[in-house]
Amino acid sequence: MENKQDSVLLSLQGMHCASCAGIITRALKKVQGVSDANVNFAAEKARVVYDTQTTDTSHLITAVEKAGYKASIYQAADSEGVQKRKEEEMRAYWRKFMWGAVLSAPMLYFMFFDFFAWMPLRDGLLPLVGIISLVLATPVQFWIGAGFYHGAWSALRMKTFNMDSLIAIGTSTAYLYSIVRFVGHVLNYGTILGVDGAKIPDLYFETAAFLITFVILGKWLETRAKGRASDAIKKLMGLQPKTARVVREGNTLDIPLEQVVKGDIVVVRPGEKIPVDGVVKKGDSAVDESMLTGESIPVEKHAGDTVYGATINKNGSFEFQVTRVGAETTLSQIIRLVEEAQGSKAPIQDLADKISAVFVPIVIVSAMVTFVVWFFALGAPITFSLMAFTAVIVIACPCALGLATPTAIMVGTGKGAENGVLIKGGEPLEAACKINAIVFDKTGTLTKGKPEVTDVVAIAMNDEKKLVALMASLEKVSEHPLAEAIVRYAQKHGADFYDIEHFKAIPGYGVSAEHEGITYILGNRALMMRSGVEITAHENHVQALENEGKTVMFFADSKVLLGVIAVADTLKETTSAAVVALQKKGIKVYMITGDNERTALAIARAVGITHVLAEVLPQDKALEVKKLQATLLLLRKRIWVLPWEAEPMWQWKPAAL
Repeated sequence: MENKQDSVLLSLQGMHCASCAGIITRALKKVQGVSDANVNFAAEKARVVYDTQTTDTSHLITAVEKAGYKASIYQAADSEGVQKRKEEEMRAYWRKFMWGAVLSAPMLYFMFFDFFAWMPLRDGLLPLVGIISLVLATPVQFWIGAGFYHGAWSALRMKTFNMDSLIAIGTSTAYLYSIVRFVGHVLNYGTILGVDGAKIPDLYFETAAFLITFVILGKWLETRAKGRASDAIKKLMGLQPKTARVVREGNTLDIPLEQVVKGDIVVVRPGEKIPVDGVVKKGDSAVDESMLTGESIPVEKHAGDTVYGATINKNGSFEFQVTRVGAETTLSQIIRLVEEAQGSKAPIQDLADKISAVFVPIVIVSAMVTFVVWFFALGAPITFSLMAFTAVIVIACPCALGLATPTAIMVGTGKGAENGVLIKGGEPLEAACKINAIVFDKTGTLTKGKPEVTDVVAIAMNDEKKLVALMASLEKVSEHPLAEAIVRYAQKHGADFYDIEHFKAIPGYGVSAEHEGITYILGNRALMMRSGVEITAHENHVQALENEGKTVMFFADSKVLLGVIAVADTLKETTSAAVVALQKKGIKVYMITGDNERTALAIARAVGITHVLAEVLPQDKALEVKKLQATLLLLRKRIWVLPWEAEPMWQWKPAAL
């Protein structure tokens, strides 16, 4: 029978350290039919590849539970629930740390009695130090530190050791030795108090309590770092609206997003977010898809066009038929990509995991050797020998070794997503040091992603200030981003707004309105042609602006062209410096964009980029990057044969600098 391979993503609970990931990995790989298991402690997920003819997910979950942990099938729709569980885990660690600090604080005070005879209440408290320390340390050891015993027991069941084993052994040694000394004192003197005003000697309850409290603090810092690294996913999930306006049986209903199904007709009004993916059936509008494509200029949508969940409807209402819901939507796929990246392993992490797997047994053996040498060979007191044993156990705990790499991946991919950079996983992140070429998207990366007015040209109306005021007056009631840019420009330059009447938005063309009995129109070439306004005489000037990558709008009355205004997505202040810095490092810089070639080349000229690919659809950009990778790899392999050969650029068009 032919093997049928499948993979599943498990959500894990109960891991305490990086070695727990190793235990779960071994437990999963022991399941018959499992060919690969990748467990990430920082992301608390496991990706398992298995033969569906041999085993199923229930066997995988059972294997994890037998190892002492909890597992469930990861559901993308439950991302919010996962985040809440992580937040609760962080709060639980903080509560434990605070209780540990409160219970340990008196014992810290007692320690000063050995060094400063003038400490307040010293004489009265010295005989009570032993019993008070026992009472305070016991809940720290067995309540706050219960997780370490649980982790150590889980490891023991798998015939191995982990980080929890070190903490449990080290603190138990200090605590149990102190119990033995305390009981011996009670049997010898018949009292639980110190004799002759002194404290009971050789008790180390505070050692165990402090160790557990500080390690719990470290656990809280770890979960806090993991929580912050997941902020990007929270922000992405926050983009999606909670409800949708659906037409069913002739009635328009506002229902929770989870109840929307494929085939539903959804109504979207101006300014609202589109709830899910679908195809426009009725109406026209412009949609801001910058969260998806980075393009700041809204995309005109008409019947038959595709719309995507979490994008914003700017002006006009329309109805669309739902085609994808839940985990199938484009936004959910982006969220899944970020989550998979945070749960992935970098190649160097395999080395860290291998070291962690053998490090703990080596530490335990080293601690035993330390005790034997001090006590038997050097004749040191048992108290000193046990403390040396405990010191080796605790100080050598390699928590950072197992945690550093996955935490770095989570933080790196999380911060990248917050800034609009999606990193596929740990391997690409590690390989970044070998980059020899970088491909930038244009909008929102090289540019600000927000259109701004760059030029105002007065033609039949000589008063430029009035020209701007009239255009802004027409656009102030429009929600189009280009209209917003014109209004901002007018406000910045102190222009007055005029009262207008009979405002009308003309989808795909522009707007019109009346002022003092005169009808004005503002829009694209098609609107001028439709209205019979002659613009041919000014075509050269307009073309010059468009060659600079600017969007030109025409302003006219019912007879003549009054002026033009140019709007562009301007460069970020840091773009040119970043491109120059990369080029100085010997890294080739490329630009890819969905914009037209003229706009793309204008931006490239401004920043010094010599290789450009324009008019590429979002879904095709990855393919174009792969083509470039193949070209550069071929060049690198061939350059020793033909070192004078120019780099083949296939369809990347050099900017005319």
